[in-house]
Amino acid sequence: MATTDFSQINALDPNTLGGLRRLSKESSPEANKEAARQFEALFVQQMLKSMRDATPKGGMFDSDETRMYQSLLDQQMAMQLSTRAGGIGLAKVIERQLNPGKTAVTLPDGPVPLDASIRRGFDAATAAAASGAATANNAAKNAAPATAGASAAVPALPNMPTGAGPRAFVEKVWPQAVEASRATGIPARFLVAQAALETGWGKYELKNADGSPSHNLFNIKAGKRWSGDTVSTATTEYVNGAATRENARFRAYGSYADSFRDYANLIRNNPRYAGVVGQSDATAFARGLQSAGYATDPQYADKLARIINGTTLRVALAASATQSA
Repeated sequence: MATTDFSQINALDPNTLGGLRRLSKESSPEANKEAARQFEALFVQQMLKSMRDATPKGGMFDSDETRMYQSLLDQQMAMQLSTRAGGIGLAKVIERQLNPGKTAVTLPDGPVPLDASIRRGFDAATAAAASGAATANNAAKNAAPATAGASAAVPALPNMPTGAGPRAFVEKVWPQAVEASRATGIPARFLVAQAALETGWGKYELKNADGSPSHNLFNIKAGKRWSGDTVSTATTEYVNGAATRENARFRAYGSYADSFRDYANLIRNNPRYAGVVGQSDATAFARGLQSAGYATDPQYADKLARIINGTTLRVALAASATQSA
């Protein structure tokens, strides 16, 4: 099969899109590889377009004509970025999924944890800090008694380093998310997304008085029935839609595994979360948590659903799967 020189074509050329449609029907390894490369180019072009759209307009050189030529340049730049030095890696992930018989790749949503084989860090420039900046605020979580120290044999994972981003966060917590997924029937990526929302991708995890990590990834409060360690901090709660500040005690764990295990126990054993257990729809999962009173933030469900369905989590999961292959 002849290989197309992608550096010489336009990303939005109708013939290119037609070729993509034709290649998808052939289903051969070579055709799948070409289709994956074209899809990555289109994806990169859309990212560049979004960046341009977010750039303030105005200036003596800003006009419909210059924007048109800028768009053409971005389209060709997308092709270059997708073909030089292996592109951004998305094409390889897609190719592996299209050719399941060629490689034994475990997708991030699968049941196998991504652990020892995942080592590289991730640039935090695209971290979604706005989704919670974490507020340690989303909190109505006083319910089932937890089993403090239940995983004493599991060493505590180090706290997320300064500057760590979504991929580093996923690599730290993915094995524990998989275990919690098995216990609750909730997809592991949903649990990772909620932990990301609660802690700002690990950057705003609650700290003990001595600065050590609390490992509380879900900001679960310490109610009267909690007998384990605690950490106190100011938090934002919403009363009748209005934000208020108050001091509250939160649970502290010995490891991230304890945090996920306690969260799984809370979801499974508290009747008000019955509609959340086993939920595989992202929006229904997020709304189920909010309606059950997990958080007081009126925007909690929308924030969580955006993270689950968003590009940041998807790219972090895909990158981790690529490195583990």
